[in-house]
Amino acid sequence: MRLPLLTWVLTRAVLLLTVFGVWRLRGPDVTSDVSVIYQGWAQVLRGGSYPLDDVSWQYPPGAALPVLAPDLLPFLAYPAAFFVLACATDALVLALLLRAVRGRARRGSSLAGAWLWVAGVPLLGPTVYARYDLMVTALAVGALLAAVRRPRLAGALAGLGALVKVWPVLLLAGARWDRWGARLAGSAVVAAAGCAAVLSLARPGGWDFLTAQRDRGVEVESLGALVLHVARGFGWPGEVRLHYGSMEFLGPQVDMVATGSLLLTVAAFGWLVWWRLRAHTWGPSTLADAALAAVLLFTVTSRVLSPQYLVWLVGLAAVCLTLRSRHQRWPALLVAAAVPVTLLEFPVFFDAVVTSQPLGVALLVVRNGLLVAAAVLSCAGLWRTTVSGAAGARDAAGVGVHRAGAGGAPGGGAVGAPGEGAGGGALRAGSRH
Repeated sequence: MRLPLLTWVLTRAVLLLTVFGVWRLRGPDVTSDVSVIYQGWAQVLRGGSYPLDDVSWQYPPGAALPVLAPDLLPFLAYPAAFFVLACATDALVLALLLRAVRGRARRGSSLAGAWLWVAGVPLLGPTVYARYDLMVTALAVGALLAAVRRPRLAGALAGLGALVKVWPVLLLAGARWDRWGARLAGSAVVAAAGCAAVLSLARPGGWDFLTAQRDRGVEVESLGALVLHVARGFGWPGEVRLHYGSMEFLGPQVDMVATGSLLLTVAAFGWLVWWRLRAHTWGPSTLADAALAAVLLFTVTSRVLSPQYLVWLVGLAAVCLTLRSRHQRWPALLVAAAVPVTLLEFPVFFDAVVTSQPLGVALLVVRNGLLVAAAVLSCAGLWRTTVSGAAGARDAAGVGVHRAGAGGAPGGGAVGAPGEGAGGGALRAGSRH
């Protein structure tokens, strides 16, 4: 495990040099969100209220926690403290992945997940340390890995993550309807409700985010935006401008595209419900597989697809690989391939994206195409391993399979503690924001 650690140190040194301005990439300064927006929010939050007059604040009340986290390092300026904490969080995720590999070593686990994290994060460039999405991803990774043996802890982490940035609620998509699933979901609800109550009492206005995105346009990097990029070449009269904290298309027909994106999201939710009703076979990685599929679906159908969203997918894909999910390997590789393309479209050639130049549109077609392909393959793999019992048994080869309703931990009686025989370690159970 020394080589991943050494590679992490070298790549993160380069990443820190970029966020501290020693090395600069072509394109806009992505760290201004921390020095200007996040720092401004922190000042308002310290005063006892949420930044209700700022349309860029579109997050649940738990988002106050990472925004105020730099106060833990009062000897550093706010931006420096934020970057240091981001790096520490990055290291924590790697430590969790490596610990999971060590716990499952007797079953021949590979380091693929850890390597995906080591390589994927720096390939997103300085954006990954200049947004709080890394902190949310750490909660999600911790939840999925804790679910192996501690469903209540996993649920608490997922609930806290959902309170910080909503999407970790999708980690519960693959929870079974039995005692294990009840512990997972119950602790998620209790943790989220408890933290929400404390934050709501401490500061008013924490739930205004529920209507904050009502008047948003279509972000220039989203899948739906490709329609408007092409239309621009044929004389479409709309424009791109800073709106609700990001560069969005505004003008005629934008509402139609936004509605189309919403309908796709509804269709994605409908597929997840249909899958959940049909699924009957659980393997050790099903919870992580379902989380990756769900987040991919909601990412590609959203009218907002900011670059930092890729860190969510890298983290979830890394967990799937760590848990030896065979049918999520290709989706994980496609996510990995989308990461450097994302760096090129933002920030390196973001001017070409905003002005709908051929280079910018081509980068979006490639990046979004890779993510759509990853979503389709991820859902197909999830269906094969859970709806088809025989395929589920093959996927769980040697680690045990669980039939819904049988109770107990995933893997049935084959489950033990990490390293205990064939069943050992099996699953128990903006601005540009």
